[in-house]
Amino acid sequence: MRILVTGGAGFIGSNFVRRTLEDAYPGLEGAEVTVLDALTYSGNLANLAPVADSPRYRFVHGDIRDADLLDELYPSIDAVVHFAAESHVDRSVRDASIFVETNVLGTQRLLDAALRHDLQRFVHVSTDEVYGSISEGSWSEDRPLEPNSPYSASKAGSDLLARSYHRTHGLNVSITRCSNNYGPYHFPEKVIPLFVTNLIDDRHVPLYGEGNNIRDWLHVDDHTRGIAMVLVGGRAGEVYNIGGGTELTNRELTGLLLEATGRDWSYVDRVPDRLGHDLRYSVDIAKIRAELGYEPQVPFAQGLADVVQWYRDNRAWWEPLKAAAALD
Repeated sequence: MRILVTGGAGFIGSNFVRRTLEDAYPGLEGAEVTVLDALTYSGNLANLAPVADSPRYRFVHGDIRDADLLDELYPSIDAVVHFAAESHVDRSVRDASIFVETNVLGTQRLLDAALRHDLQRFVHVSTDEVYGSISEGSWSEDRPLEPNSPYSASKAGSDLLARSYHRTHGLNVSITRCSNNYGPYHFPEKVIPLFVTNLIDDRHVPLYGEGNNIRDWLHVDDHTRGIAMVLVGGRAGEVYNIGGGTELTNRELTGLLLEATGRDWSYVDRVPDRLGHDLRYSVDIAKIRAELGYEPQVPFAQGLADVVQWYRDNRAWWEPLKAAAALD
């Protein structure tokens, strides 16, 4: 299979690329991978350095909104796995425009190119945040979409576009919705890498409100393995939730990170809560489990310990990113 991976230099996309080129996914052995990435602030070619010399890999610097570029690329591919997105909620609260342009318009350009070139397969990677917030229980895939941030609203719009291209045009597209990811190569504006890198550098960390917001944590290896399963065996027009099964309040997560880095609660600064901050996310993974045999495999305690160690060992990767973005 010849796969175009959009946003393949980002955190989750690069993990999918590395694992695919390592032949880690049944049904994708020997796959050729083309990465299309605009290399905005969170895209980083260093994320792809481990596979840069693979004869099955090539990188294209470009924008998913560039229809002419897509027309050049699509004749040589069989499938698209679409990760490219603006994804940071706080940034979307400050300015939603680029989220609409990239997440909605960019997805529409990719889908239109898929129709023009009779693409065999399209997997659209989304987020559980499109569902909104849930106080108890878990969302199944037929839950109505009720996004509460400009970021999640833009992702919900792209999900609906992808679904419509299956219903209207018969495009072989599936949608995945994941819970909160963690793992190596995670851009250090997100909570786990930000907290870990601050704490190991003897800096304070910001905790929103009382820290009572609850998230389900999913290791990036489990997430991209689930995406590969959907690519190979998912049904057209269907949505698949991918979760990790570890629910923690932000306060509980902070406590674990303090313990892992040898710090105490004096390093935590309470900050005003985020506007429109969803209280709890939780996805029901019964569908992908029953249809495709997915199960999360990385125990959270081990995964978190490995991540903390990775950031200790890879200062050369994250220090320039934090300096450039003025993150603390």
